[in-house]
Amino acid sequence: MLEVNQTTVTEFILDGLTKNQELQLPLFLIFLVIYLVTVVGNLGMIILIIFSSHLHTPMYYLLSSLSFIDFCQSTVIIPKMLVNFVSEKNVISYPECMAQFYLFCVFAVAECHMLAVMAYDRYVAISNPLLYNVTMSYQVCLWMIAGVYSMGFLSATASAFFLIRLLFCKANIIKHYFCDFFPLLELSCSSTFINEVLVWSLGSFNILIPAMTILSSYIFIIVSILNIHSTGGRLKAFSTCSSHIMAVAIFYGSLAIMYLQPSSVSSLGQSKLSSVFYTIVVPMLNPMIYSLRNNDVKISLRKLIQKVSFHLTMTDFHYQWSITLKFIKR
Repeated sequence: MLEVNQTTVTEFILDGLTKNQELQLPLFLIFLVIYLVTVVGNLGMIILIIFSSHLHTPMYYLLSSLSFIDFCQSTVIIPKMLVNFVSEKNVISYPECMAQFYLFCVFAVAECHMLAVMAYDRYVAISNPLLYNVTMSYQVCLWMIAGVYSMGFLSATASAFFLIRLLFCKANIIKHYFCDFFPLLELSCSSTFINEVLVWSLGSFNILIPAMTILSSYIFIIVSILNIHSTGGRLKAFSTCSSHIMAVAIFYGSLAIMYLQPSSVSSLGQSKLSSVFYTIVVPMLNPMIYSLRNNDVKISLRKLIQKVSFHLTMTDFHYQWSITLKFIKR
């Protein structure tokens, strides 16, 4: 039988975002609000797409998958982070730490590929609108989503497998606000060469290839936009594309800073700051950028609110009427 991980460390202490006591409460409130906005925005987007029949298209199926990924990503990271702001020691057990890293890796990698798939979807819709229903059929869309999650689970499984083989027998303070890869490697008292090669290889594949796919897609999209004769149509399309590109640049840029440069170059403060963008800021911004600027989403949201309001009004009417009938019978 294979020898089980012989670590003498049974729990870790998360160092947190900052040690400044005066900033703890303000940061707790800020990140609590961010988390609530993220949860409401992403779950609201999923519910809206489920209950709005005319949003049952490949584009919105991909968007609902992105919302699910963002919701899970923020839930894996932020609640534990909030604990650090209100407690003296943010202790996390070894199994919980490994589980947090694994789930974070699954959803981070899945988001990398989901953004690439969504960019390709927009390229097909704008460049080849007549062939869109054939190229992006429901079957193709389903296979793409399955591929996105498969890449997430495969990358996370490979990374976690080699991580749990490391020995942790020195300090147990993780200089980060969650169990991330490089902060954990710093605590290991065994060789981490294979782990570093693996993370740079997987990082290059999961960051650079999707980023190049997105860049290529948007280049073709911009060329197609320039062929639009209407000035208003061009401005609207450019406005939408620019917001998408901004979100993508923040996400992939912060990931690249964290995972594609030598660990000796990156500083602790830089690592924490870049991590905040791809783990917290982007999941909050995505529903606003990809959804709230969309007229179809606005119309569907308005109809859903009207439908719910009407249902509540009718329920209240029936309740009041039943009470009135009981009173008359008496």
